[in-house]
Amino acid sequence: MTSVNKKEIDKFSKMANEWWDPEGKFKPLHKFNPIRIKYIKENIINNFKLKNKFRPLSGINILDIGCGGGLLSEPMSRMGANVTGIDASDKNIKIAKLHSKKNKLKINYLCSSPEKLKITKKFDVILNMEIVEHVEDTDFFLKSCSKLLKKNGLMFVATINKTLKSYIFAIIGAEYVLRWLPIGTHEWEKFVKPEDLKKILMKYDLSLNKLEGMNFNIIKDEWSISRDLSVNYIGKFIKN
Repeated sequence: MTSVNKKEIDKFSKMANEWWDPEGKFKPLHKFNPIRIKYIKENIINNFKLKNKFRPLSGINILDIGCGGGLLSEPMSRMGANVTGIDASDKNIKIAKLHSKKNKLKINYLCSSPEKLKITKKFDVILNMEIVEHVEDTDFFLKSCSKLLKKNGLMFVATINKTLKSYIFAIIGAEYVLRWLPIGTHEWEKFVKPEDLKKILMKYDLSLNKLEGMNFNIIKDEWSISRDLSVNYIGKFIKN
């Protein structure tokens, strides 16, 4: 069994050269990144009671699943974390390795999926950011991820809710009207409701600790954390 959806991998592999172009096809992720980084950083610091002001994530072992070109892996590494980034696209991994080398960052990038990843030590934190809506089998994917996480470790899952509003905003609006994303980036059928995500992860000994929405203000041209879960949302789960 595999969590890899070949069609999705091929789709993102074709855009791999644009990962680090803030005005390219991944422009929405570049705009999205500051709020994601801040949220992850603050929650890791609070959970593990970290005190290092200069390298705030020092000593934390992070697995970034579906890392793409390294948009999250690199800032996590800069903050002192030991980062492993995995992606099923070899092209994405090559871009990520090249960019991290250029920036003198030590990140362990591997072309792999969670079910195939061989580890000797489990991770403190797993990042599943904007990935579950692109996998072949959500349940199998999350089950595989759970096996890689330490007891009391954190798993962050950011994805898109399965609502009429998400179809209007994330597909019609973002892909067809505003052209923020290439047409076909998302499939509404693959979106996941928060209650379904919670049920799946409960089966694999992960308890929901926090669930929040992420909303885009078109006037301010920025993202923020909110109570509105109807489109984008992020959950923080703790391994029992």
